[in-house]
Amino acid sequence: MPTESKDHAAAGKSLDLLANDPERNAYTETLEQAPTLTTTATTKDGSIAPFPTAEFPDKLAEEVEYGAGGVKGLAENPSIPNVGGNRMPQFHDAYPRLAPDAPSAEFWKGFMTGMLELGAFLGCFFFPQLADTISRKWSLSIVSAIFIIGAIMQTAAPDYAVLVAGRTITGVGVGTMALGAPLYISEISPPQVRGTLLVLESLAIVMGVVSSYWVAYGCQYIDSEASFRVPFGLQMVSAGVIGTLIHFFPYSPRWLVLVERDEDAVESLAKLRRLPVTDGRVVTEWRGILAEVQFQKIMAKKAHPGKQGLVLELLQWADLFRKKTWRRTVVGVGVAFFQQFSGVNAFIYYAPTLFTSLGQADLSLILAGTLNIGQLVAVIAAFLIVDAVGRRTLAIWGAFAMGVPYVVIAALYGLYSDDWPAHPAAGWACVAMAYVYICAYGISYSPLAWTLPSEVYSTVQRSKGVALATATVWLSNFIVGVATPPMISQAGFGTYVFFAIMCFLGVLWAWIFVPETKGKTLEELDDVFGDATGQEEHEVMRSVAAEAQACSRPASRLCGVSMMNAAGLEDGFSSAPVCTNDDLPGQQVREAQKEHVEEQKILVPGPAGFCKPPSHGHTRKPGKPGGWDIRVRDLRPEPEREPEREPEGGYSP
Repeated sequence: MPTESKDHAAAGKSLDLLANDPERNAYTETLEQAPTLTTTATTKDGSIAPFPTAEFPDKLAEEVEYGAGGVKGLAENPSIPNVGGNRMPQFHDAYPRLAPDAPSAEFWKGFMTGMLELGAFLGCFFFPQLADTISRKWSLSIVSAIFIIGAIMQTAAPDYAVLVAGRTITGVGVGTMALGAPLYISEISPPQVRGTLLVLESLAIVMGVVSSYWVAYGCQYIDSEASFRVPFGLQMVSAGVIGTLIHFFPYSPRWLVLVERDEDAVESLAKLRRLPVTDGRVVTEWRGILAEVQFQKIMAKKAHPGKQGLVLELLQWADLFRKKTWRRTVVGVGVAFFQQFSGVNAFIYYAPTLFTSLGQADLSLILAGTLNIGQLVAVIAAFLIVDAVGRRTLAIWGAFAMGVPYVVIAALYGLYSDDWPAHPAAGWACVAMAYVYICAYGISYSPLAWTLPSEVYSTVQRSKGVALATATVWLSNFIVGVATPPMISQAGFGTYVFFAIMCFLGVLWAWIFVPETKGKTLEELDDVFGDATGQEEHEVMRSVAAEAQACSRPASRLCGVSMMNAAGLEDGFSSAPVCTNDDLPGQQVREAQKEHVEEQKILVPGPAGFCKPPSHGHTRKPGKPGGWDIRVRDLRPEPEREPEREPEGGYSP
């Protein structure tokens, strides 16, 4: 009998529990009639992968369609009116502190710009707990409401203080929305198009930047305060669309598994994949998610036994920097850092000022607007190629392509900035290099900063990891936004030298740390980063993978090696009990392991133990006699038998 088939036969033995539950048995029979995939859980190095990869039908057009629908609201990404609105005289009359002739006007302009990013930075740290508790999509709905509150304050702001407060609250919504959207997309997407769908986040942001700029540009001709209050108010419309439409889409299957809603997870997967719940590919993917989540939960228990509350929360944040996960964090935080310190928002926020400094004062507003359109075109190109080219290639060559234009601009600025009118060709060459830069950025780091962090973290760490990466985006954005005005006025061409150096450092970082993630499942990335190479993790992963393969229905999670390890049992036992939903009580398991048995019934207390009661109500009070019949499965290798003597089917009740 081939090894692979033997493994699958052993893993797939039917261990039906609660046999007198008609509802669950009917569900089991339906799933068992589904086509079964021949897959393997063994990796190239002999370790056990979290789950076998399901081969989904080639329905790219349909996958893109539902993926795009999942972020339909984000296509109207709520974006702040461009700070070019500061040029409006009505704006200066309402907020005199920002008038060009006001003392420290440049500082207060940068402060107003940066407070949105600072609010976004702060918002990133409460979102993970919210997302893990109430779901990804309900979290997006709540932060949309927070965004609307901030937009109302900005629209009605009577003075500078209220305006800044409103922008800070709006920033909380922006930051958490930018964090939650890629997290949700990454968890509902099949791996072969996940990168493409994640680019929609970047595309939505750029569309928001472009639309907000041109709305503000057009409103400057309104001869009243509506010239700036209308752009502020339009933010509420798109935020309301996001908060409402998100409820028409499924919950994240991975979140449903995290909260042990397994049947809902299968239904969500079936809806997302447009396949029936009986399809073997849906069940296979659910098994994979279950195995990976169980593995991470067990390892989290082992890492922080007995810790709860704030202490556990802080320790889980610290886990992002531990030996086994620091490389993931370097990738997730690094791409966010280099996205912002490539200087993109120096161009976006202060493009009119930059183009004026390059000798193009008369056309500065038009050039700034078309620069954003160039970025939009590049992001659309990234949408088409990101899954073909790969993340690592884009990270390396994108950073290099951004650094070269800065070198050219710095050289021309240093040579001709004293007399731009006498050297118009040099000024236009700088403008051309700005367009080269923004296109290189749009096709590489614009989508990568939202794609990579969502891909590189494991399921349990993903919400915090993506939060940290997104917080890095906003904190870096805040620093660049506040520092750019004085840099332009005081450092001259040194501003461009600084950003060129940062881009070339990005090349070095990408070459050393960024792996290729295209086409890989979120669980397969464990092998890429080498997180499960320890002997203990190897054993836990082996048992969890086998248990997930043996699950024929979401109603019965199998308790085996990993579950008993989680309960604090010693290694080396030879058989594993089966239970619904959770761990077995330690003492009963120890008693069952004294001697090798192929099949034995043991009695487990009801609520006194970890096992949850069946839905049809056979419950017992803690400490009282009674419970459920639990079967024990032999985990030792099966002895070689004559083919005619091999048992067919599962164990008999």
